[in-house]
Amino acid sequence: MSKKLTFFFTTIGFLFLINGIAQTQADKKQIEVIILHTNDMHAKIDNLSKLAYLADSLRATHPHVYLVAAGDNFTGNPVVDMVDDKGYPMIDLMNRCKFDVSCIGNHEFDLGQDFLTKRINQAKFPFICCNLDATGTRLQQPLPYTVLYVDEKNTIALLGIIQLDANGLPSTHPSKMTGISFSNGIESAREFTWLKDRYGILIGLTHLGVEEDVRLADSMPQFDVIMGGHSHTLIEKPMFRNGVMIVQAGSNLKYIGKTTLLIEDQHVVQRTDEIIPVKMLTSSNKELDKLISKYNKNTEFSKVVGVATNPLDGEDELGSMMTDALIHELKVDMAFQNKGGIRVQSLPKGDITMKDLYKLDPFNNQVVIFRMNPAEIRSLICYGYQLEKEIDLQVSRITYRLTDNGKKQCKTVELLDNSGKLLDETKNYTVAMNNYMAVAYQFDHRDPGTSTSVTTIEALINYLKTVKTIDYSGVKRAILIP
Repeated sequence: MSKKLTFFFTTIGFLFLINGIAQTQADKKQIEVIILHTNDMHAKIDNLSKLAYLADSLRATHPHVYLVAAGDNFTGNPVVDMVDDKGYPMIDLMNRCKFDVSCIGNHEFDLGQDFLTKRINQAKFPFICCNLDATGTRLQQPLPYTVLYVDEKNTIALLGIIQLDANGLPSTHPSKMTGISFSNGIESAREFTWLKDRYGILIGLTHLGVEEDVRLADSMPQFDVIMGGHSHTLIEKPMFRNGVMIVQAGSNLKYIGKTTLLIEDQHVVQRTDEIIPVKMLTSSNKELDKLISKYNKNTEFSKVVGVATNPLDGEDELGSMMTDALIHELKVDMAFQNKGGIRVQSLPKGDITMKDLYKLDPFNNQVVIFRMNPAEIRSLICYGYQLEKEIDLQVSRITYRLTDNGKKQCKTVELLDNSGKLLDETKNYTVAMNNYMAVAYQFDHRDPGTSTSVTTIEALINYLKTVKTIDYSGVKRAILIP
């Protein structure tokens, strides 16, 4: 064969090869997927109309847009939590926003199993959780995962996981979870590694808290993204751990996370996340604005209960008011309030309404009274400190000073009465606390406790109606000594 012919056939072959590669690359079309993610909305409905507008605007210009929630949709707003059909306004609005999925958070159980089942059935999207077994209970068993079908080739699996406290239960009143069994979230998630092989793309939709999300990523590099909640963490730039992108968008719907995935042949080839402050969004869904206004119009919640002569800022001032209310109502020696039950960070100067109080204390917990000696009181304080890794319990009628042993545990706790004298170590004192603390906190107490018919919110309302004017500026009764 002549050199010219050899060159000709070689060139033709090369062109066919190039054309084949080009055709293969053309077949491997990259697809952009946008996932808007929220977490810990806590029934804050006012910004849902802006979320709906943002989601609809993206859907109008991008073919693959999804909206997900990482748990704790409820608890934190009386117009959602304290109405006869508890939780319905939130589900109604989430349906209208066209959510695609939510994982179950610990505060979903605050509604009780009957109301939660009703809300799950009304939702036009699935609630998912892989480490919960509701067999034989009044709660409808959630699916462990769900799948988003992007197109005929590309799918995204989302696996739901809920946090557990040291008692093996999510952070809510144990009575709300009677009969439900829970398993370790990370261990349960590992049973679903096959989702990655089957669907190509795997997202963790978790209510674990950012520290546990990091442990999850260390344990399961199969996740492409972990969209988290529970710790109320605003991750402004996504974290990367063990090849996994971890994101979270604060709380109370002040922010919306926007994850963008570039996928090709059932694999993520690029992933980014940005945080969108809701206050920067200037447009809203007008239909939802009207509906939200309707839900907010509840004359009972607008009633003025008392007046603050100065703003109440932080847990020291708010918790002091809440515990003073228990003293006023029950005439006990002292009262405690856990940090997790203080659901707002401040109350402004001026009128305090019923809505303000229900936002501050939305749980409707009954009060329990114990007879405790100082050693037992210290064990209660120290359990809270070890749980929160900082001062947890606010108090009335005494002050306490805590020193740390260097391991986020109590070294010493000094208990002082209002005159500054140490408590009598031989004496028993009557101690009031909410019934969540009574059953969920692990502390020494010989007395099993006596339940009262009084709830913490009733005590708070009655206290403010009686004293009428309050000023807690600068009050600090729980002190951590460096």
